[in-house]
Amino acid sequence: MGSALHRSFERVMSLYIATAVIAYLLGSIPFGYILVRIFRGQDVRDTGSGNIGATNVARSSPALGALTLFFDAAKGLLAAVAGTYLAAIATHTLRHPSVYTFVAIAAIAAVMGHMFPIWLNFRGGKGVATSVGVFLAIAPKTLLIAVALFVALVVAFRYVSLGSIVVAAAFPLIAYEMGDYHSSLAILAAMCAIAVLIIAKHHENIRRLLAGSESRFALKRTRA
Repeated sequence: MGSALHRSFERVMSLYIATAVIAYLLGSIPFGYILVRIFRGQDVRDTGSGNIGATNVARSSPALGALTLFFDAAKGLLAAVAGTYLAAIATHTLRHPSVYTFVAIAAIAAVMGHMFPIWLNFRGGKGVATSVGVFLAIAPKTLLIAVALFVALVVAFRYVSLGSIVVAAAFPLIAYEMGDYHSSLAILAAMCAIAVLIIAKHHENIRRLLAGSESRFALKRTRA
């Protein structure tokens, strides 16, 4: 009996690790870097803010910025889906409470993969678009409100960083109030962890916002 429980525990733990690794590798695909390198022959890290995310890419090419946003969100969504399927393998059902633990692990790992990609010496983006994909799978109702809030803030102040920071901080609170976290402490903890990671990644933006030197967002009409 004890041996069977031990084997079952080892199996679940190995699937937890597999979930984290797969989600991290998915999240670490640097689409912004790849697209700018292919279509413009440049290293996006050498332009603008030096970030590989959609906002910085869009400063050089709105079309590539839109593609970066789409692919970065898609990899977050795919990571969450992968976590769900691995949970099904571990529990033989998608109704087991531990399914949400797998999804939470996948969510955090995907965002960390984008922020700290192994392929670019762990110098990545700020995780906003990847988080959008993750939360599209986990909390779509909250995401809808968050996107509306983000757009309102960017239109009003023209600071993408401000919109990202405020929405990241508000997301777990909105999800909790709406009950849009599947009554899972693991999911709620993942939302909080992702919010902290995003805000921490914006530390330079916060400093510039406080100093009044943050750049306002404006699209340039340039060819991709």
